[in-house]
Amino acid sequence: MRLADVSPFGSLRIDQAVSAEVLHLLKPVGIAAALAAIDQRAAQDDAKRRQMELALEQARFEATRAHRQYDAVDPDNRLVAGELERRWNERLAVVTRLEEELGELGNVCSQTLTKQQREGLLALGTDLERAWHHPAASPETRKRILRAVLKEIVVRAEEAELDLKLHWQGGDHTELRVRKNRPGMHRWTTDADTEALIVALARLMPDGAIASLLNRSGKRTAKGLIWTEARVRSFRGDRSIAVYREGERAERGEVTLHEAAVILDVSEMTVLRLIRAGVLPGQQLCRGAPWVIRRADLDLPAVAHAVKNGLKTPLTLDADQGSLEFQ
Repeated sequence: MRLADVSPFGSLRIDQAVSAEVLHLLKPVGIAAALAAIDQRAAQDDAKRRQMELALEQARFEATRAHRQYDAVDPDNRLVAGELERRWNERLAVVTRLEEELGELGNVCSQTLTKQQREGLLALGTDLERAWHHPAASPETRKRILRAVLKEIVVRAEEAELDLKLHWQGGDHTELRVRKNRPGMHRWTTDADTEALIVALARLMPDGAIASLLNRSGKRTAKGLIWTEARVRSFRGDRSIAVYREGERAERGEVTLHEAAVILDVSEMTVLRLIRAGVLPGQQLCRGAPWVIRRADLDLPAVAHAVKNGLKTPLTLDADQGSLEFQ
């Protein structure tokens, strides 16, 4: 790869874009390559079997000749007879070994070219992407494939994108444009909803409480881990988000559900009913998060009237839920 611009950028997106383009262009020859692989494997097996058969034929010939030599010797010449018998036994052992190896080779060849495996090779030929990402495909194998089809990759880094020019071995070239990561982005990036939630919660509660709330809500880190106080603190630090400071809500003129109940001299359930009924404005970022109520809204005439005269509204918005009246 040659760089036309020295501006720093990550390589992950380039790898993905180039790989996708290579797979797209090689897909038409996938079936032909798979069939060629099958034929080559069969030819190699046939050649090896033929060599084994020739070796076995030669071994049988030598064993037969050793047998004739043994039969022709004078039995009274024990020294010569013993030597010829030894040679005969050696030739017979070679024949037995080659017969066993040839039988094993036949079993292996018949197993490697079963119908299921032929279909598997053809499937890989029609789905090069699956073969490319297969666990058995090492990075070195992928690099050799890329070097075989690509001559050079020229990258020019612009403000928001990377301009790639792929020069193929045949002389053609392809142009690609890849979006650059924004500052702070990488492959392990927290989803936007969770990030926005943490930013908002950081103004309402400390890191430990934020971690507990995120876990109860089923939120996970970018790597799929549970949230801890340390991870929330690290998340804030990476984004320069200030830590929650005790008393800052009061400085903003906000009160909690409990504080609102104390000021209005009612129960927290009553305050919640006022919010559900739309009488008292309130905001909750997510289920389990603290309610945010403006202190000034507690002095609204509608709130004072509802507190004085009572509010017969169910706690939930379920239309089937009613109130129990005790006499």
